Amino acid sequence: MDYCEYQSPLGTLLLGTTERGLSGVWFQGQKHFGIPGVSLSCNNVITLSRHPYLDAARQWLDQYFSGKIPSGNVTIDLSAGSQFQQAVWREIAKIPYGQTITYGDIARAVGRPRGAQAVGQAVGRNPVSIIVPCHRVMGANGAITGYAAGIHVKQALLDLESVVSC
Repeated sequence: MDYCEYQSPLGTLLLGTTERGLSGVWFQGQKHFGIPGVSLSCNNVITLSRHPYLDAARQWLDQYFSGKIPSGNVTIDLSAGSQFQQAVWREIAKIPYGQTITYGDIARAVGRPRGAQAVGQAVGRNPVSIIVPCHRVMGANGAITGYAAGIHVKQALLDLESVVSC
């Protein structure tokens, strides 16, 4: 795996890639951080890696944080998750910029209409935050609920996209 740090307006992100695609975008201090032996809260040395997947992710994030709808594709590798998690993450990836949906909407879309809580757990373990926009998933009543990097980060991302509600 190759890694690099990315300095966002909301704090340091760690980007990780496999040979198949971008496999991680994690905020410092985020729950469910997915790289064994590496921590943004420690003094691990992370080499700024030049890699096509990392370069594409940096360009995408630059556009996103400048308030633009990102153009271009980032090849993503979601293989670290279970089949159910991958199905949830693929569904999240379909949520358009500036729009939100509920956990229940995703549960229905993946064939588990009563599985909103299980969807919530899968959303919380999304390894490619922002690019797979789990911040666009809301509670049943449109409330901002749970985010592995903190509710304040979720709110800031929604504000950046000028999201009103679901």
